[in-house]
Amino acid sequence: MAAMACISLATLPRSSKARVFAAAGRGGSIASASTATCGRRQALALLALTSSTAFGSNSKAAFSLDSPVAAAAEEGSSPFETYYGTAASASSYGGYGGNASKKDSAEYIFEVPQGWKERLISKVEKGTNGTDSEFYNPRRKGEKTYLTYLAGFRKLANRDNVLNDLSLSDVSLQDDISQADSIKASDKQNDSGQLYYEYEIQGPVAHSLIFVTCAKNKLYAHYVRAPTQDWTRDEPMLRHVHESFMTVGA
Repeated sequence: MAAMACISLATLPRSSKARVFAAAGRGGSIASASTATCGRRQALALLALTSSTAFGSNSKAAFSLDSPVAAAAEEGSSPFETYYGTAASASSYGGYGGNASKKDSAEYIFEVPQGWKERLISKVEKGTNGTDSEFYNPRRKGEKTYLTYLAGFRKLANRDNVLNDLSLSDVSLQDDISQADSIKASDKQNDSGQLYYEYEIQGPVAHSLIFVTCAKNKLYAHYVRAPTQDWTRDEPMLRHVHESFMTVGA
């Protein structure tokens, strides 16, 4: 099978590059890895590492070559597509679609698995609870990712208060919090020092991952949610979607 292009290995730390080549069963120097085009097995190994290196932390999820993400890579296609979100106000809301035209004006991005469908957000919904985008797995509709935003926030408030405030306009989040077996919360910063709050909510019904940050005088909240049984099967893919979120042009 012909080699396929992937994210430049130059973006990874030296230790991670070594792990890519080790996982792919291929020799080579770290220096040459910085500009290499990777083959299928290297691409899979790299995908397994990208979510764990985005904020300099290690993911506990194991990447399986039998996963849906791996299957897409086996077929020679990228298992994810980048979504560009504009967080436009309800008053300037002009309709649906046209993701390609959003790239230049995007305020945030995240990656969506191939085959997931976009749910169209109405102007009323956007104005009521700030939902800006949502995608779901058509095969298992409980798996979804969505983003909400609120204007007029220059910085994040207390971490615990932020999660509770978000739940006021999100019934699913309210249920997840009330039924949770555990709630983990942490602070992370990207390379430019931008603060992100990260939450992981584990319960008998669903598993949720949330990033919250402030930029451009707005508060952005990105969610990945799945029923517990689907989470067990698709955890690596769902964590990748979670870790891929970031604001842009801040």
